[in-house]
Formats: sequence, structure tokens, C-alpha cells
Amino acid sequence: MLTDEQIKEFDENGFLKGDVVLSDEEVERLREDLDLVIAGKSVKQPVLNRNLLDGGADYGMSITSRETVVQIVNIWMASDAFFQHACNPRICEEIAQLMRTDTVRIWHDQVQYKPPITGGPTKWHQDHPLWPIIQPADLVSAWVALDDATIENGCMWMVPGSHKWGDQQKYLASTPDFKPYHQAPHLLPEGAVVEAVPFEIKKGQVGYHHSLTWHGSPHNRSERKRRAIAVHYMPGHTRYVPTGKHPMEAHVHVPAGEILQGDEFPVTYQAYRVK
Repeated sequence: MLTDEQIKEFDENGFLKGDVVLSDEEVERLREDLDLVIAGKSVKQPVLNRNLLDGGADYGMSITSRETVVQIVNIWMASDAFFQHACNPRICEEIAQLMRTDTVRIWHDQVQYKPPITGGPTKWHQDHPLWPIIQPADLVSAWVALDDATIENGCMWMVPGSHKWGDQQKYLASTPDFKPYHQAPHLLPEGAVVEAVPFEIKKGQVGYHHSLTWHGSPHNRSERKRRAIAVHYMPGHTRYVPTGKHPMEAHVHVPAGEILQGDEFPVTYQAYRVK
């Protein structure tokens, strides 16, 4: 459970480093299943398995020498171990605290793996504007490192306070040295400071970030892998409000305007109150 001070820090910055929540053995089990899914050898398949930097093409059976960010969406559908991880009681309870909700569901999960040397960048972005079929923007993600994520191997960077600035996705850009900037700064709130900080996370440690927080990660030029699993959680009041396209839309089976729920969006936390 998070302390009041931690919740205040998250509310102020839009991100928070949590504790180590996975043992070495649990990390290794997830790594093994990740290898099977990447290679296309799992019995069940995820929603997406592709190189994010290759126009969305299917990733295929092996890692090539080109610049790569392996993106897997909903690995929980292909791996019982990753589903168990998404249901981790501590993570889900802390997510519920941060979202101020008594019901937590999986929106979807996402692996982004940056291989050694050739691992490419993940551009500066906000999550919620890339999810144009759900409202409101109250989601929080739990990002758990499967390798130490450091500056050297392409850890995420965050812009403190940026979750308070609304949807700025179309104005986000990057300098050649991967510093974020806003292409129309006059649209930012008065006093907004666009300054990124590194978000280094240890193997097995969880980091939380709001769905409107500006974040990105540069190349991995080190000789170490950078694997991680992010589960994007939604509070119980999240509704299906389609204004664009998203890979998860094919799994939605509720009318527009209704609470987004169903087998493909399982409940991972429910607070029960005594009447």
C-alpha cells in the first residue's frame, strides 16, 4: 500500500517509483514466456507482436540487425504468467489508490523490448491521446522492469507535472539529443516547465505513470537488454467512447458510451465495502 506522501508525489509529478514487487524467479519466468511469444512459439497469441519502428509490420521469428523496439500488446492473453502478473495484488491495490477507484480493470498491457545495441527510441508521447476509444483520461500504468532500466540502456524519461497540461500529443517533439519540447508553447499553462528527468527502474521494480504524463525513451546503445512489461489499468468508470481507431476495438463488446468491460478487460481489483 502506498503512503499519503507517495500519493501526493504522484499527484504532483504524474509518476512515482514503487518498490521491487517481483522476485528473481518471477522475473525469469516472465522472461522465458516473453521469449516464446516474441518467437511466435506460444500456444496462444497476443493482440500485436511487431517492431514498433518498422511501420507496424509483424515482428517475425527473430531479431534482425535493424533498429528495433519489439512491441507486444496483450501478452497476458498469450501467457498465464503475464496474466498473473497483471493481477498482482500489491500493484493492483496501489493502482486503485492512485486512480481513486474501487474497481480496476486491464485496458491492455504492452511489452517494449529494446535489444542491445540496436534498440531504438520510443518517441515523446502521452498515452491517453493514443487510445481514442476510451474516456476519461484517468488511467494509470504500472511499468515493471525485467532488466535494470538505466540511462545507458534506454530507460524512460518523464516530464514532471505534464499530466496537468491536458492533451498536448500533437505538439510534442524531440531535439536530436532526445530532449522534449512543445511546438506551440503558448498553448501550455502559465508556469509549465518542459524539463525531462530519467526514470531509472531496477529489475523487478514497479514505476507508475499517469496516462497524460509526457514520457519517452531513447536508444539502447549498451550491450544489455532492456525488457519491461507495462500494464495499462483503467478505473471502473472508464467508458467506451470511440473517436478513432485502436487495436483493442475489435475486443470491445459494449455500446458506445457504456462502461468498458468484458472478458478482454478483466477486473484485477475490487474493493468490497460492508453495507
